[in-house]
Amino acid sequence: MLVSLRAWKKNDREILATLANNIKIWNNVRDRLPHPYTLQNADEFIRYCIAPEMPFVLAIEADGKLAGCIGLEMQEDVARISAEIGYWIGEPFWGKGIATKAVALMMDYVAEHFSCLVRIYAKIFEYNTASMKVLEKNGFHMECIHRKAVEKNNKIWDEYVWVKFTDEGK
Repeated sequence: MLVSLRAWKKNDREILATLANNIKIWNNVRDRLPHPYTLQNADEFIRYCIAPEMPFVLAIEADGKLAGCIGLEMQEDVARISAEIGYWIGEPFWGKGIATKAVALMMDYVAEHFSCLVRIYAKIFEYNTASMKVLEKNGFHMECIHRKAVEKNNKIWDEYVWVKFTDEGK
């Protein structure tokens, strides 16, 4: 399966709304992803993604079809050398290695466009072992566990912090 990253397009709105309107995805991401996810949410998100000169949030394609989303949340002030990576894959595309390849492509994107970044990290809910495997396959290591750090679905969970330094492997 050919996986690629690209900028968002206005005509992604319908498939984005369909893929993102999934409680299984919402259960594994921050609450700021609306649920239910509407066409209006998709329009607002795409406008946000295409506004910056250098996109931080990209569409994931699998064999030419929109399959998910991946992005960086740049940190500020003294943490400006760090970025948080986040991603999700639409359920029809699960179990095909797409997330693993997308993270690898995003790390290549970071190396090409963000030489200022030293540390890329992800915060994963304790029950999301699939995402932890994706990160591990991409050379991330578990840095720490924040015990009872997040609330999702009215339950308190541990948050696993995975990290990769951009100079690893050089």
